[in-house]
Amino acid sequence: MCTIPSFYRDVYDLCSVADSVSKEMFTRLLVKSGLPQQKLSQIWELMEAKQGSLSRTSLYKALALVAWAQQGKELSVKLLDNFSGDEYPVPSLGDLSDLRQLQKQRQRQCHPGHLGMRYGDLCRLDTVTVHLVPEKKGLFLKHVEYQVTSKRFGTKVRRRYNDFVSLYDLLLGRFPYRLIPRLPPKKMNIGSDTQFIEERRQWLWRWLSLVSRHPVINQDPILQFFFTYDGDDIQHKIREIFRRVPDEFTTSELASRAKELVPPDTLTELANSREHIRLITNSVSRVKQITDGLAQRSQAYGSDMAELGSQLTLLASENNGTSSWATGGNQIWSEMKKGFHTISKELGILSSKAMAQSVREEAELCAQLNLLMDILFAYRDLCARHEKGVMQDHQKAHAKMLSLKKRQMQGVLRGEVESVVALEDRMLQQESVIASVELRSAYSLHCMHMETQLVHAHLELFATVISVLVSVQIRGHAELAEVWRAIQPTISKCLPEDAEQ
Repeated sequence: MCTIPSFYRDVYDLCSVADSVSKEMFTRLLVKSGLPQQKLSQIWELMEAKQGSLSRTSLYKALALVAWAQQGKELSVKLLDNFSGDEYPVPSLGDLSDLRQLQKQRQRQCHPGHLGMRYGDLCRLDTVTVHLVPEKKGLFLKHVEYQVTSKRFGTKVRRRYNDFVSLYDLLLGRFPYRLIPRLPPKKMNIGSDTQFIEERRQWLWRWLSLVSRHPVINQDPILQFFFTYDGDDIQHKIREIFRRVPDEFTTSELASRAKELVPPDTLTELANSREHIRLITNSVSRVKQITDGLAQRSQAYGSDMAELGSQLTLLASENNGTSSWATGGNQIWSEMKKGFHTISKELGILSSKAMAQSVREEAELCAQLNLLMDILFAYRDLCARHEKGVMQDHQKAHAKMLSLKKRQMQGVLRGEVESVVALEDRMLQQESVIASVELRSAYSLHCMHMETQLVHAHLELFATVISVLVSVQIRGHAELAEVWRAIQPTISKCLPEDAEQ
């Protein structure tokens, strides 16, 4: 009997949802093989994939056929029946990471009340960067531009702070029951202009990272437009196209069965989770203060060592008061001064090491904690919005429905118009659902349930922070200890021979 390669099991675990592999997933898997269309169609027919999803056994047979096709063999069912080797061949399928994301998406569709994602899964949804464009724009009133890139869309665009504000406002209206982190304020009193610009750039990167990795928000056309539109004046263009787009409940396929998605104990569990996350937020906030203090103390330590070196250099260069009249023939001070220059150089190295340690603590520790704090504060804001009830949201949605019946939304780009029209059609199809305040209330609780799970997925960040804290401190203290050990022999040479007495 032939052995099943472990690769086969890994592929099945990667592609299966509810103990079967869907046609869409199977099709994507076949394309990964790089085989010509004729071979792919032949495998498709042999597996009778048109009949529906594939079982584990059928997928294993398909993988074997792919491997044989890659070896140049003619495909038939007899290959499987007559195979007498010890183990089925392993096909070459390349990178399968995108299939993992698709599987997670399908699992959420099958089990809408279970997020089923860890922090690493969220990070794989997209990787974004926000870099400062060196030159400032504008003839009189200079403004800062940022270069924004998205790995998922493969784009690189320029954005201003107000463009982020427009996106934030639209997302908050579109997803009132989802985690929308706060944007940095337009102005912050944190020191110099350069420091303010860098602090805001980091905050905008964190904000965009969290939004682009949200499993629901990252599928929305509004976010796609922000990452892909390369025209002028995006802050007004994006509002013009999407300002009348209804909120998530209005267009969600889950809205009609929202009551089924809410467990009976949801309100109790939500209250308990809110208190639990509040305590976590307080503790993480305190840890953030401690890590900020570590970075500040390392910087102050570096400054102190630099000042100590400067004072030793000053003492080494000072010649007053060293006459025989003053010393009475005592040469101790002169001997000590010989080593001060050497020691001051070593202290300069010590200062630079301490400054580098401060940068590491700021970049590797504080930045991760800021990201976690952003999501925790976003949850606190979400709970506050939910406390106000859904009546106001319901009234807004109803007003948009009436407005939609009176006029058709206007778009600028064809692609965006089509996405907006699709939302309109969905909105009209479920007009009776929209009219139900009870369903909206249930849907909001379902979203709160999912966002609570999303917060817990982000809590994995804290383990990373603790691990980084240990490694950064080990490295920093080891570097400082090495410099001090290098200083010690010089100090010994500066001491008089009978110093021990």
